[in-house]
Amino acid sequence: MPLALSASDLAAMPREQAEVTEQDGVKTTYEGVALQDILKKAGIPFGRQMRGKALAGYVLAEAKDGYAVAFSLGELDPDLGGTRVIVADKRDGKPLFEYQGPVRLVIPADKEGARSVRMLEKLEVVKLRK
Repeated sequence: MPLALSASDLAAMPREQAEVTEQDGVKTTYEGVALQDILKKAGIPFGRQMRGKALAGYVLAEAKDGYAVAFSLGELDPDLGGTRVIVADKRDGKPLFEYQGPVRLVIPADKEGARSVRMLEKLEVVKLRK
């Protein structure tokens, strides 16, 4: 069953911040909700249950314009890959610019911004093994 979250739902969840250096060298602080927290709310079994068939899946993040990237569930599990991904709705304390938002992904450890999906519209968990 799909999990739909509104802007107020995201605002009520635990918040995180991440400082990233933009392409022009300017440091920017993004704020939002950890993707892992959203996935837990959707019933993804991180931790000791992330074994076997549970590892044969990924999260597809898709933008309004069709741009899409995938993250493996193992890479997102805090006990395995631990890749930090934030579903951000604020940039330097203000709502995102229209060409970025209303929400976008921010991956602070990435060296390039190719996976930082702007205008994020949908997160889909795909299980390759049932």
